[in-house]
Formats: sequence, structure tokens, C-alpha cells
Amino acid sequence: MVRAKICGITNLKDALVSVQAGCDALGFNFYKKSPRYIAPLDAKEIIKLLPKRIIKIGVFVNAKEKSIRHIARACHLDMLQFHGNETPQFCARFKNLKIIKAFRIKNSLDLENVAKYKPFAYLFDTRDKLAFGGTGKSFDWKLIRHIGCLKQPIFLSGGLTEKNVKIAIKTVNPAWVDVCSSVESAPGKKDPQKVKNFIKAVKSL
Repeated sequence: MVRAKICGITNLKDALVSVQAGCDALGFNFYKKSPRYIAPLDAKEIIKLLPKRIIKIGVFVNAKEKSIRHIARACHLDMLQFHGNETPQFCARFKNLKIIKAFRIKNSLDLENVAKYKPFAYLFDTRDKLAFGGTGKSFDWKLIRHIGCLKQPIFLSGGLTEKNVKIAIKTVNPAWVDVCSSVESAPGKKDPQKVKNFIKAVKSL
């Protein structure tokens, strides 16, 4: 069964709503320019109250290694998601941690460097000039239909909704789907019903 990650968690209420709806992972965005930014201390307090079965993922964009390691330890993160322009060499420094490397896709040219990375998992999102994810826009899923030759798990993100997620899963066959803006009432604020509807659609396959 495909697993669901709810990203951009900024408060305990949204975290618990997502858990109760049946999510498998929660994403905490530590990129200060994001409207869904959460301070590490706030994330730590939320994470302390979550069930162990929930995978806690920290989202970083071109952050310094020292800062990433500090936040990972303090918040007891299970995985680190690198959503910026991190190089293969930079990612390789975190061999003792589970890294998800994000690739922002617009056309096939954006897939040229994927094989240079050896993370725990790959994430494919929509390329946008103004934002590192959370845009609510989708890309042509057919571009990565055959990327399944990669041995690592795949997270599919970018413009997923309760209405299109089934088609997306059937097209890409990812291990995970990752949603943020389409289950919000405002940036950083989740809509409980939208969260429930999305996860229900994922789990119904």
C-alpha cells in the first residue's frame, strides 16, 4: 500500500488531525523563507507527542551541515528531506541518516542528475521559479513513469489532491505520496476534512 506524508506541519492540532486521519509521516519545514516554516523548538514539542509509528521528516533547503545535524538530533527526526540544490557530495556526508533528495521537475532535463545521488529515497516535485515546493502545481507524471528502475523508494509530490492522487499513483507507482498545499485552508494551516479526504483516497487503492 502506498504511504502518505502530510507536509508543512506548523502546529500540534494539525499534526494530530493528520495522525488520526491515517497518515504515515509528517513533514516539518525548517526553511525560514517558507510560509510553513516551524522553529526547531516548536517542532520538537510536537514530535514528543506523536506516536512512534509516525515517521518524522525534517525539510531543509540549502542548509548548513552543522545546523541540519543539530536540528535532527534535537527533534529526533527519522528522515531528512533535502529540497534545495544540495550536491551529491553534500548528501553523501549524511550516510548515517536517512536522506530524501528532492528533484524539482519541469521537463526531462531535470532528471539528468538523479542517478548521481544515492539517497535513502527520491522525491519528485514541481519546479517553480519562486518556491522550493508547496506550490500546489503538478508536473507531467509520465516523465518519471520509468524512473522506477531506481532501487530506492520514490516520494511523489507536487499538486496532488484527493481528486488526482489515484491517477498519479497508477501512473508513477510511488512508495509514498507527499501533500501540503491542497489540504490547507491557508499556508501552514491544515483543513481537517481535506486531510481526511486525501488520505482516504490514497488508502482506498
